[in-house]
Amino acid sequence: MVLPHSMPLVPLPLSASVGGGRMPVGDATTVSGEASAVEQLIDAVALRAGVRLLPTTDASADILLRIDPGAAALEGYRLTVDETVEVVGGDDAGLFYGVQTLLQLLRQDDDGWGVLRGEIFDAPRFARRGVMLDVARHFFGVDEVKKFIDHISALKFNHLHLHLSDDQGWRIRIDSWPKLTDVASSTAAGGAPGGFYTKDDYREIVAHAARRHMIVIPEIDLPGHTHAIGVAYPELVEAPVLNDSLIAESERLGQDLPVAGEPYLGWGVGHSSVRIHEERTYGFVRDVVRELAEMTPGPYIHIGGDESLGTPQADFDHFVERATAIVFEEGKIPVAWHEVGAAAGIAEGTIGQYWGKATPEGTHAAEAAHFVERGGALIMSAADRTYLDMKYTADFPLGLAWAALIDVRSAYEWEPTEVLDVPDAAILGIEAPLWSETTATIGEVEQLVFPRAAAQAEVAWSPREAPGRAWESFRERLGRLAPLWKAGGVDFHAADEIPWSER
Repeated sequence: MVLPHSMPLVPLPLSASVGGGRMPVGDATTVSGEASAVEQLIDAVALRAGVRLLPTTDASADILLRIDPGAAALEGYRLTVDETVEVVGGDDAGLFYGVQTLLQLLRQDDDGWGVLRGEIFDAPRFARRGVMLDVARHFFGVDEVKKFIDHISALKFNHLHLHLSDDQGWRIRIDSWPKLTDVASSTAAGGAPGGFYTKDDYREIVAHAARRHMIVIPEIDLPGHTHAIGVAYPELVEAPVLNDSLIAESERLGQDLPVAGEPYLGWGVGHSSVRIHEERTYGFVRDVVRELAEMTPGPYIHIGGDESLGTPQADFDHFVERATAIVFEEGKIPVAWHEVGAAAGIAEGTIGQYWGKATPEGTHAAEAAHFVERGGALIMSAADRTYLDMKYTADFPLGLAWAALIDVRSAYEWEPTEVLDVPDAAILGIEAPLWSETTATIGEVEQLVFPRAAAQAEVAWSPREAPGRAWESFRERLGRLAPLWKAGGVDFHAADEIPWSER
């Protein structure tokens, strides 16, 4: 038996044994089984290798893709490669992930294309494995988001958090409040073009994600990060609070300060707040949550709650208590950034998202723990480990550095259950956010996301104590993903610490 880390796989599987040689793959190779998995495999192999597998209904096909709930856990799979290939998923998602592993095993050598022989049994460590894409500060179109979904789902991520509103723009059509997109969607950070998703656009993204077993979590950031709402509906938002930090940062970056009722193109935070004591504000929140819930089949609505520096604490607490209750009343589970845990009466069962550092500062740990005390749970997004918008190095042209400089090794070497003093069972999993202040194109997003998303994928999926679950093994296996990303047109950053493979 050869250990799992001998195989060129990311994330590391639960267990694996490696056989000798490869099973050849060519234009005469047949594939049979679950229709959606067969279609995805055929398309992926054609893109990767220029080989078109032959679909068949014959159960003795060269590659058989099937589901057997007794064969593996939820999202788990068993993959066997000998003279033929069989991928058996414990459910639809497990089969999909087994196919992603099969694609990583597909390699080219001097004899052509083939799949490495062996047997893999696999299942995830955490049920919640997510990535966030900020489409508010810079907007990315439907096809760009779908491409992003394709490549993060291949790493076995199963949640996509879409940050749909911020000070710089509103990105989702809300029929009951049409000015949000008619007026407040046309600009982005730095004066870049804006944009928004129609309801059909959004449904297309959600459906595409579902075909890749990803749940979409829409976020409307409240009560701060709401300047764009005030551009559309001035009566809902307070005048900007120009704190010293905002003024200094705006001067350093050469950016204008926010002005009530005018689009804001800068990066500063903490200056905006909805009007907490206006009842119309809560009618707005309910309308937005209701319309989002109607077109979001997943169980979650994210209500933000971060960096509300312009909102007095008592007002903030009152708002988030009402907002979390509204989400439950509209049939969804609220998710909120960890600051919301400062409010004593947040709705029971609200999920918290911790974005403090791996060594907590200030009140962050207590705020996060309060979600657990209220019957909820936590998603770990330690900013100095998971934030994909941080620079790799001080001179990297994209990204910010306020949380840390995060090279690939720093992104890999952290443990989600050791950050906070809460039971391990309270940690649902992790999420790696990409904030888009500095990324005006999807290619720039990819430079920051890949390869560090692969590090987060292994943290979320692979057993903590598994042989090979260590940096030296990971960097070797990560380097073998380069041909897959190149074939898929991913503009990844070829970090110096990784030995990248040519094929």
